[in-house]
Amino acid sequence: MDERLPFSTRTVQTRLGPVEVYEISDNQKAAVLKKLYPFKPLPGLEDVMEDIHAEKTFKVKDFMVTREGRMNILASPYYLEHGGTVIDWVPADEDETEEDDLS
Repeated sequence: MDERLPFSTRTVQTRLGPVEVYEISDNQKAAVLKKLYPFKPLPGLEDVMEDIHAEKTFKVKDFMVTREGRMNILASPYYLEHGGTVIDWVPADEDETEEDDLS
């Protein structure tokens, strides 16, 4: 069981039912990432990762955290559509990132 984070939440309807999404201000993102990121090394907020479920890249600072049951879920910004939690993040290939930027 995870304790609730000290942020307000909003409820978002998904195909699997309602999900609570924490409203985390930009100046709190680094602390939340440090608290919830389960691997080492800790990525920087400007690092680019790929959500392997969505097959899309994102900047780490754009992560979301949801409250589901008794757990806080660190996830990509595509989580509500594709289900990519932190375990599904991989460092983005620089060539792919450049291609995405050109699109």
